[in-house]
Amino acid sequence: MRQAIGILGGTFDPVHYGHLMAAEFARSEFHLSKVLLMLSARPPHKREASILDQDHRHQMLKLAVAGNPFLEVSTLELSRPGHSFTIDTIRYLLEHRPQQDIYFIMGSDNLFTIHTWKDADALCSLCKFILVTRPGYKLEKNHPQYEKVPKTLWENLFYLEIPGFEYSSTDIRSRVRQGKTIKYLVPPEVEQYIREHDLYRIQGDGKNEQ
Repeated sequence: MRQAIGILGGTFDPVHYGHLMAAEFARSEFHLSKVLLMLSARPPHKREASILDQDHRHQMLKLAVAGNPFLEVSTLELSRPGHSFTIDTIRYLLEHRPQQDIYFIMGSDNLFTIHTWKDADALCSLCKFILVTRPGYKLEKNHPQYEKVPKTLWENLFYLEIPGFEYSSTDIRSRVRQGKTIKYLVPPEVEQYIREHDLYRIQGDGKNEQ
């Protein structure tokens, strides 16, 4: 019987409970052997200067998943030169893990832009996709806003409802800058790491802006 793994990519700047819920719920609902949290080094849609140093993001991610043996931090994209393109990562994993199916976990907002991703049509035929949504979310795939979505995506798309988590990494960075609490938004170990390393405190320093 073939195994399946999940991929949840992102800058994780910082990682928060929304990320972890998406990874764990996907693992459980789709019977994945593990979920790789793929740390992006140079995402093409963000300015590098706006992203916190990868070593800090890596350390926080490791702290966040330390208690869950089914979640694994992957540094594959950190060692690859140039921008981090999803299709390059999927092709690498298919080559090196041919015995495993791959489920790419993504938020519903990605549907608006996935047609702009590198080799989008090819990507949508290489793996399965888990679309993470809030409870009660209804997706009208015939809506004009989705007309550019590759047709092969709909054939490989599955849906996953998770409890609503209203805070993004951007919100959390903003709260830190304003001196507000982030307790219960991120794991305690991540909160402590941010405090000990005085992260996200200075606005406009070239690392903390979206």
